[in-house]
Amino acid sequence: MYASMNSKDNISMNKSNPFEAIMKGKVVLFGIGNILRGDDGLGPILLERLKGRVNAVCINAENAPEKYLGKIIKENPDTLLIIDAVHLNLGPGEYEIISSSNLRNTGFTTHDISLTMLIEYLKTEINSKIYILGVQPHRLRLGDEISESIDNTISIIANMIIEALPKERQ
Repeated sequence: MYASMNSKDNISMNKSNPFEAIMKGKVVLFGIGNILRGDDGLGPILLERLKGRVNAVCINAENAPEKYLGKIIKENPDTLLIIDAVHLNLGPGEYEIISSSNLRNTGFTTHDISLTMLIEYLKTEINSKIYILGVQPHRLRLGDEISESIDNTISIIANMIIEALPKERQ
């Protein structure tokens, strides 16, 4: 697995769980993807595995993230984590946690709607720390099943998020 973050974020990536450093205050997890297009469905699949298991609002936007912007604004989170398949020029299943200010330096999302455009709009409406969990997909054709490498990554990430956001705060 691979995780990186822009050094300007002042977040130590020496920790074994990079999500602990960014999941602060009220958290919204925002999954984007089309489950009918193989690995593109990783955002919705990850959210389904997390629902009811973490102290966070889970919003499954599937392939229409623009329809859920009002819900995010209403929730007014301290931290927003957008989960999506992103072409990062990495191996299948490798991922990066990208700060919204560093999004322009990444690869392309697998969707027609620009993440940059969505984030720029959200920044005018809420004062949240916004991060993108980008995972390098392997298969994206219509009708493809999720690949083994992405399924394994989803399990690893789900466990890390559960550890960072336990259902009951101590």
